Amino acid sequence: MYAVITKFLKKFFKDSSIYKYGFNYSPMYKRSTGKIIHVSDDLLEVNIKIPLSYKNRNYVGSIFGGSLFSATDPIYMIQLMQILGNDYVVWDKEASIKFKRPAKKDGYADFIFTNEEIEEVKKRVADEKEIDLIKHLQIKDKEGLTVFAEVSKTIYVADKGYYKNKRKKK
Repeated sequence: MYAVITKFLKKFFKDSSIYKYGFNYSPMYKRSTGKIIHVSDDLLEVNIKIPLSYKNRNYVGSIFGGSLFSATDPIYMIQLMQILGNDYVVWDKEASIKFKRPAKKDGYADFIFTNEEIEEVKKRVADEKEIDLIKHLQIKDKEGLTVFAEVSKTIYVADKGYYKNKRKKK
């Protein structure tokens, strides 16, 4: 459903606007309490805010760990899907979160890919047909001084033709 809506909206809006507002209005993402606050035009950088609110405040007054995790969960995968395009299959494969300090104020996270990293992914997939890409990020306060949590994501990326043939064999 989201892919069909995105295809239609691309006729009228920039990819970065579709990405930002699509996430922020999606019921799936809204429930995480996260909010995308910036998407670069090339989609290489996405910044989110996880505000401390009555919707995600836990028993001790900090942001519920599940909200921290769910607000970061889908970003890298969909960001990479949009950057690479339709010739690739991209899936979240594994994720972990390590809580460092209670988030007693708003949390922020930056999801960044470099052009060199994207070219390396394309080269590796061309050579190996499928790869696991590991990305790390920190959820911090606005000033970037206090780290509330560290998130690690493993993203599976494959050549679409290779992936389809692999699935047929199972």
